[in-house]
Amino acid sequence: MTKFDGVIEAVRYKGGKIDVVRLYQRRGATFSDHVVMSRAALLAQLKQGRRFVTGRRKVLWASTFEVGKTVNLLGRNGDVVSTTLDQPGHDQLEGVPVF
Repeated sequence: MTKFDGVIEAVRYKGGKIDVVRLYQRRGATFSDHVVMSRAALLAQLKQGRRFVTGRRKVLWASTFEVGKTVNLLGRNGDVVSTTLDQPGHDQLEGVPVF
């Protein structure tokens, strides 16, 4: 997999849209502890060209992750976040647990 800027490990939805995500952000050669990011901040970073994937940190392996799918912006105005192209009407991070 190519380089990515963050790994989304959990999501909270509200009204069919992402409310917040819990993720690890790249900090140079390593990653941060988990960070809670709002929908607006996530959209802003995706629109800036930052790359996010779904996944989870491997236990006792520091900055090593089991990586899932790439997170994409969809919709007319780039306002839908999704890992699948099947349902572009609402946010959907397939396989990401809800917290």
